[in-house]
Amino acid sequence: MFKIIKFKLNMKILKNDKGMQKKIGIGLVVILLVFGLISLYTAPLKSIEKISLSQLAQEINKDEVENIKVEGDKLIIELKNGDKQESIKEPQAALAESLSNIGVSTEALGALKIDIQDTSGANVLVNIILPFLLPFLMIAFFVWFLMKQAQKGGNQAMSFGASKARMFIPDKDKKKRITFKNVAGAKEAKEELYEVVDFLKNPRKFIKMGAKIPRGFLLLGSPGTGKTLLAKAVAGEANVPFFSISGSEFVEMFVGVGASRVRDLFKQAKKHAPAIVFVDEIDAVGRQRGTGVGGGHDEREQTLNQILVEMDGFDTGLGVIVIAATNRPDVLDPALLRPGRFDRQVVLTNPDIKEREAILKIHQIGKKFAKGINIRQIAERTAGFSGADLANLLNEAAILTVRRRKSVITMDELREAIEKVILGPERRSNVVTEREQEVTAYHEAGHALVATILPKADNVQKVSIIARGRAAGYTLNAPKSDERLYFKSYFMDQIAVLLAGYATEMKIYGEVTSGASNDLKRATDLARKIVTKFGMSKLGPISYGTDHEQVFLGKEFHEQAEYSQKIAEKIDIEVESIISNSLKTSADIINKNEKILEKITQELMEKETIEKERFDEIVKSFDKKVEKKEKA
Repeated sequence: MFKIIKFKLNMKILKNDKGMQKKIGIGLVVILLVFGLISLYTAPLKSIEKISLSQLAQEINKDEVENIKVEGDKLIIELKNGDKQESIKEPQAALAESLSNIGVSTEALGALKIDIQDTSGANVLVNIILPFLLPFLMIAFFVWFLMKQAQKGGNQAMSFGASKARMFIPDKDKKKRITFKNVAGAKEAKEELYEVVDFLKNPRKFIKMGAKIPRGFLLLGSPGTGKTLLAKAVAGEANVPFFSISGSEFVEMFVGVGASRVRDLFKQAKKHAPAIVFVDEIDAVGRQRGTGVGGGHDEREQTLNQILVEMDGFDTGLGVIVIAATNRPDVLDPALLRPGRFDRQVVLTNPDIKEREAILKIHQIGKKFAKGINIRQIAERTAGFSGADLANLLNEAAILTVRRRKSVITMDELREAIEKVILGPERRSNVVTEREQEVTAYHEAGHALVATILPKADNVQKVSIIARGRAAGYTLNAPKSDERLYFKSYFMDQIAVLLAGYATEMKIYGEVTSGASNDLKRATDLARKIVTKFGMSKLGPISYGTDHEQVFLGKEFHEQAEYSQKIAEKIDIEVESIISNSLKTSADIINKNEKILEKITQELMEKETIEKERFDEIVKSFDKKVEKKEKA
């Protein structure tokens, strides 16, 4: 019975494996070609006439025979007119003797060409037996190939329950070993994780004190903040085996496979204890159970249950520490976060300016930079960048340097790379009319002017009318310092800067273009957050509605609004009021500084790009009082 089931499973695998179907098709084509060649080789172009020895004797006497080939007792006769014939001589007798006995003259025999062929076993094998056996050998090989592939697929099917975790041993892979020295910033996170290193190196001092090291560490943070890198650094620092697997690799279409893989993973880890198990994107398997829509997958729930048991169930051996990473902590099951499983939650945020500078210096290693490169300036321009973004930034700068055939990376390439990471590559090939270029110049000049004059707005770093990504032009702003707490005045200035392009178009042309659509969307979203999330409006310190930026089906999908229709109307009125006041602020600034606006626009039309230093010169050349006020 088992063999029948296995055979059916193998046939199913062959049916679903497109690569296997391709191989079978190629094999059939090869066999057909071989059969065709064999048939061409063995089939005669004309039918060969078979004659008797007496008839052959008559033809020899008439001088019609050109040549006779003797292959054992078989005679292949070639006539002078080009025809071929076959005959059989007497066994155990010479051809000349046989022909002489039936009346062939001595003179005719002397003039006749007789070619005696080798009749050894090898010749018989090549000319007679091999052409006959070759098709059968090809068919046998094809059947063997199919059976081997089917057996391979069956073995894969039977090994579904084995863990797919990749093991990394620091001692063997010293070149790939990562320690805390390779991780810049994240000081608090490294301090939390150093306890894991200390426990794995010196477990006795914890056990003597009666202390238990946390069984699991959950790394929380946005994509690119270094969660996986920190987990590798812990294993490298502790010098213990490191098992890495993604949450999605546990789940398969067959129920029970994920749980089996979890058991196999922890079994391997216990064999190599002390060891670290790292589960990346654990939210793929650790979502809340029994939540209805999107949360009732039996296979995922069984896998999660097995993880819970392995971490703090009946079998609670020491020596294996689990580190998991996710950027979706809101969807994780509460049982996964309770003490005894993931006791510690280590939060990773985007680096501040000092940490960005340190990260840039690490990724600077191995790249050729020009003398006098200001890494601090690059760190200032990259507010909000993650560690992965910064690594990508320097890589893009290096690629751009090679493309420009330079020997070292300069500030020009670094600035270009920042803009490419934020907005995308330049689109200089786009055909832009002079009218569109003028509208874009006025639009971006308006953004830059309002950002310069408003006291809480971010500083202008660059203004350009060169298209990048989806933007026809852009104004690059960056704060002087990294802040995480903002007052309402900051948000109001930001909205005014976003609406400055709209206000400028109304001022110059009396109507607006579609180019302001993204600015309007961002301004409206920020205004709505001011009212519903930050409590900075007349509606008071009340939060209206949940944060739907990260929707988890089954939990928020069917939720109703947490406020009435009357409150919704008040929210709309407040949002409209904020947008109107900010637009008026932008329009007033543009009206009062029209000459500066025209100068910035003219410079953009001529040079397409204005860097920070030149922009500040333009603004200060009109009036020294027109400078951004000091922040309150």
